[in-house]
Order: sequence, then C-alpha cells, then structure tokens
Amino acid sequence: MGSASAATVCWAFILGLLFTAIPYGGWILLSIGVLASLLFSRFGKSALPGNHWAIAGVIALLATVYFQLRIPQPPAYDISRLLSPTEDSLEVLVEGEVTSLPRLTRNQKAQFWLQAQGIAPIGDGKVVTGKVYVTVPPDQATTLHPGQRVSVSGSLYLPKPAVNPHGFDFKEFLQKEGSFTGLRGDRVELRQDVSGWGWWQIQQRIVQAQQKSLGTPEGALVSAMVLGGRAVDLPYPVKDAFVRVGLAHALAASGFQTSLILGVVLALTRRFSERVQCGIGTLALASFVGLAGLQPAVLRAALMGFGGLVALGLNRKVKPLGSMLLTATILLIVNPLWIWDLGFQLSFLATLGLLVTVPPLSKRLDWMPSAIAPLVAVPIAAYLWTLPLQLGAFGVLSPYSIPANLITTPFISLISLGGMASALVAIVWIDGGSGLAWLLKYPTQALIAIVNGFNQLPGNAYAIGTISVITVLILYGLLGLSSFHRWWQRRWWMAFAASLVLLLLPLGAGATLTSVTILATNREPAMVVRDRGRVLVMGGSDSQTAQFTLLPYLQKNGINQIDWAIALDSQAATNWNTVAQTVPVKYLLQPPFVPVNFQTKQNKAHSQPVLAPLTLNQPVKVGSTQIQLLSVDPAIAQFTIRDQTWLWLDRLKTEQAKGVLATIQLPRAQVLWWAGSSIHPKIVEVIKPEIAIVSSHKVEPETIRYLQQQGIRFSITGQDGAIQWTPSEGIITPGDAVDPE
Repeated sequence: MGSASAATVCWAFILGLLFTAIPYGGWILLSIGVLASLLFSRFGKSALPGNHWAIAGVIALLATVYFQLRIPQPPAYDISRLLSPTEDSLEVLVEGEVTSLPRLTRNQKAQFWLQAQGIAPIGDGKVVTGKVYVTVPPDQATTLHPGQRVSVSGSLYLPKPAVNPHGFDFKEFLQKEGSFTGLRGDRVELRQDVSGWGWWQIQQRIVQAQQKSLGTPEGALVSAMVLGGRAVDLPYPVKDAFVRVGLAHALAASGFQTSLILGVVLALTRRFSERVQCGIGTLALASFVGLAGLQPAVLRAALMGFGGLVALGLNRKVKPLGSMLLTATILLIVNPLWIWDLGFQLSFLATLGLLVTVPPLSKRLDWMPSAIAPLVAVPIAAYLWTLPLQLGAFGVLSPYSIPANLITTPFISLISLGGMASALVAIVWIDGGSGLAWLLKYPTQALIAIVNGFNQLPGNAYAIGTISVITVLILYGLLGLSSFHRWWQRRWWMAFAASLVLLLLPLGAGATLTSVTILATNREPAMVVRDRGRVLVMGGSDSQTAQFTLLPYLQKNGINQIDWAIALDSQAATNWNTVAQTVPVKYLLQPPFVPVNFQTKQNKAHSQPVLAPLTLNQPVKVGSTQIQLLSVDPAIAQFTIRDQTWLWLDRLKTEQAKGVLATIQLPRAQVLWWAGSSIHPKIVEVIKPEIAIVSSHKVEPETIRYLQQQGIRFSITGQDGAIQWTPSEGIITPGDAVDPE
C-alpha cells in the first residue's frame, strides 16, 4: 500500500467517525465515495484511482458502525439497572474496589471511581457490577487509594443529560467513561487494604515532595505542569485564571512536556548509539504516560514522540503530517469515542497549527531576530488552530492569549524542566526532590502574578457565545485554505475578514433578540431576559447556582454584562457579589429596606453596580420590560415583557397563600411562574394563567391534576429542563409534563 492509499484509508476512517454527528452520516459518505468513483473513472482524473473513492466510502461507513458498536452500554448486572428512569435515587450500601485517587470537585467534595462488586439495599445483599462515580465529604476520602476494597453508603442516582441550553451533559460524560450511575456517599468504610504497587504511588510521592517545600498553590501548580492537571488537585481559582488567559495547555500533560523529556534524554545520551537513544527515550515516554495517565492528549504526544525515536533508530526522516495522521488513526482505533473528546481535538489541532502555520508565519516575521520569530509564531499558530473549536465549545475569546503565552513561555519552560528534575529526584529521595522544588518558588510565584495580572485587564475573557458546528467547519476551511492553497496564502487577509464576519454575526443577532429563559436550577430559581441587547436577570445568584448554571449560560450566550439584576431579599442582594466578580452588573434593583454591602472587587476591570430602589407597587421601566414588586415576604413580582404578563411567586405555604389572597390584589397573567412543589388552587383561579412554569424537581400530584383539569399548559424545570419564550414562537418547552398516574 502506497503512502497516498494509506493516507486515504486514515482520512476515510476519521471522516466516518466525524460524520457520526449526522444522521446516516456513514451512508452519506458512502454515496459520495461511490459517486466520485463513477465520475472520476468516466469523465476525469483525480489524485486517486477511481475505485479508491468507493473504498474510502466503504471504510467511512464501517467507521460509523464501529463507533456505534463501541458506545458503552450497561451490562445485564450493571448497578444502574437497580434504578428505573422515574426514580430519583435509592439509598444503598455499595461494596467495591477503588480504582482512582480521590480528587476535589468544585463543590468541595472528594470524587473517586468505584468498581462495584456488591450492593445491599436495606440489608438485602446482591451481586452487581459497574463503574460508579462516587462523591463523598473530603474527610471520608483522605486515606483512599486504588486497590482498596471499601463500602460506601449513600444515595445512588442516574445521571441526567443537559437541562439548560449549552449545559453540561453529565450523562454523556459518564457514558464516555463507561459509567451509568453516580453515588452521593456520606460514609466510607475500609473493608480490605491492598498495598500493591501502582503509578499513583509515584504520583503521590512527587506531589508530596513539591508541596512540602512550595506550599499551596505553588506546589500544586508545579506538579500539574509536570504530571498534568488531572493528576493533581490544583485549586480551581488558579486553574480558572490560567484558562481565562489562554494558558490551559500549561496545565495539561501533552506535547510540551514530551518535547522537553525527549530533548533532555537525547542530550544526555548523545554519545550513545541511535538504538540506545531510542530505547532510553521509549522508556522515558512510557514512564511519562504512566504518571500522567492514559489521556488522549498524552497518548498523542507520546506516540508521535515514539515515531520520532523509531525514525532516529532506523536513520530515516519523519513526515510530521503523516506521523500525526497515523497517530490519530491508531488512537481512534483503540477508542473511537475520543473523536469527540475536547482534549483529543485540541491536541491534534494545536499540533497541526504548529506544523503548517509556524513555517510561513516565521517567514512573514523575518523582520524579527531569527531566534525570536519562531517564539512569536508558535503561540499565534496554536491560538489560530484551536480558537474555532474553543468558540464552538465555550464561546469565549481570550484576547490576551498571544501576549500571555509570549511572556510566560520562559517561566513555563523553566518551571517544567525544574519540576521534572525535582520529580526524578523525589522518586528516590523525597527530601532532595523537595529541596530542588524550592528553587522554583519565586519563578512560580512570578508566573502566577503574571497570569493574575492579565486577568485584571478589561475584557480578559470576552464572551461571544458558542458558534454552530457549521461555523466551526467554515472557519477551519478558511484556515486550511490559507495554509495549503497558494492563492489563498497570498490573500490571507480575505480569509481573516471572512472569519471576523462569521464571528460578529452572532453578536449582531443578539443585539436584536428578545427572549425569556427560565433556567433549570437545583436551588434558587433564575430567569434571564434578553431585550434587544440588554440583559435582565432575576435569581440564580447563590454561589452554587451562579457558578454551575447562571454564569455558564451567560458565557455561552455571549452575554458580557448584566444591565439589571433583581434582588427581592437581603440574601439574594448579597449573593450578587459572586456573579459581579465574573460578569459586571450595571444596576441592582432591590427593595429600599434591604441592606446591601458589596465587597471590594478583586477584578479591577469590573465596577460596583449602582443600587436602584424597587418600591412596592411602583412600576420600574427596564428597557421595554416593566417590573412591579407586589410583595417582599413572600416575594411576588409582576413582569410585563412585550405585552406578555408574567407573575412570579415564591414558595407559599397554605397559610401564606390565604394571606396573599386576602391582602394582595393579584393581577391576571398569561404566564405563572412559581417555586415549590404545590400551589393553592385559589391563586390559580385568580391569575387565570395560560401557562404555568414550576421551578422545582417535584410537584405534588394534586397540583398536576388540578392544572390538567383546568386545561393549563405546564412545565416543570426539574424534569423538562430550561423553558424559553420568544415573541415569535411563544413558550418553548423541552418536553411535555408526565402525569404521575
């Protein structure tokens, strides 16, 4: 098989996996291949023989079938089968083997993977299998490590898909890991302690040595730059700061660390033969993979590095693009699901950018010193080739990414080399490794200070909103033309201008959009109103809801400022501190007797919001939206949005509902929105809503039956997901409510 034929097979396989995102994608590619084969065989010539196109189509179809076959499915005795889709949770005692080190989550819970081996719901033992995502209080996981047999008591649950637009799909995440259940544990008991050897022991030794002399967060940062962020509990504020300025790659074990390892190994073994160098380099790469873990980006870097070592041993030249294509194919044969892994995609795209864009870009920078031009070209190329994918996934631009990379590269290189030296010494002598790590204290502090400095600058992370898959593909098409096609290479500015237009289109659409979104939340209800470029938000300001629901929604919808925030009680008003640290709040509407004390902002780019009074029964005009506070305790507010009246009701007990009916003149409203599991029928009779929206996970059967009897369309955010309204389409519900009977 020639190189062209081999490349065709690889590309066909990869395209087949990519087309799994499209219904009947494999058959589409097969049809294209057969049609191209017939056309080129009869009417013209191509770079490939005619029958090769048909073969490529068949390979693409087989790739889609292979992908479907490799999607994990729960076996017959999987622990997930103990729960039905209608059950929220089940109190159980699960026995099994710990398969990972505990890691701290953003909820400050310790998380680890457990291979279930038995279960006892209320004493009734049963043999089960399955990989379980376990979270427990941190004090219950301090001594856990892989190989231990433990029992965990807690609440077993089925993961849910994304419930908000562009939200995190927890169900899909677990499925990719081969898991179908989660366990909210409250107590862990050790059944059998196994002290067998594992890579985790070396990881722990390295982290312990570097943490000992450097402290937090410097020690964790150095360990993350050596072992990768997944192997270390790096504090989330530090991690988020690096991500916001485009330095996430510094915390991911991949090509940079691999290049350093091979560079040091080849430099130290230059007096030996090529085969010896190849052997020692392979051993070093294998050790690095063992320590960093079997992550797609790590395996990509290691395989490409191994290819270079083999070429060195055989005294042959390496074709970088061919090596990268072969590496991608091998990894996707091992696990085709990695085609949709963001780390896998970013790793290959960044490498592709370095291979095809750095050389021509360096030539255009020939006015710079020859040693400086490549250093400038590398971050620009990596940024350009990963930007479309990042916008498709997160919708955020990091405008300071290139200068941040240029300034921090010397620090990252020094800390990575020093961290690796410290790690090697710590393996055999922990105090010696700790002493070497101490030498990195000031460079690490300087790196953190630089990153924090960039995060203080205005617009350090500008949200434009997530872009569509089609837009991502068009952007990569323009990048590819500018990199490979001579005509486009000379007219790169045209591709740049077209890309800008594609990215600015969503911002223009957002400036004319009017919509209301009731987010699906676990705690405080939240509503986001977009009114032709202006944004109003009520609720969702408590720390958990803001961090996991409200702020991700704003970011992925291209919202960089909240024009009006509404706080109906003192706790809600104070909670807006958390939101305002990330997204500026212009005005905070609140009852005049609710005291608010805004803390000094760490982010100097954000000014404090202006406090505006929200007086009882006095309408307040917010753009074209009108707000009227009818009651503070309980909170009741009326919203008029484009001639559509919405009424918000806080949780009401029966006695409170009677008091409201006696003292407050409730208006009629097209949409009734309330929190809680039930509502007094008399309130519904007075309001006479066309649609009822419940911000809750459960609703009393009596309430559901009453709404159905009255012919009122209703939706429960905890079951149906976020609810949206637009003037043209009205209320858009993800699904119909289910009658509990």
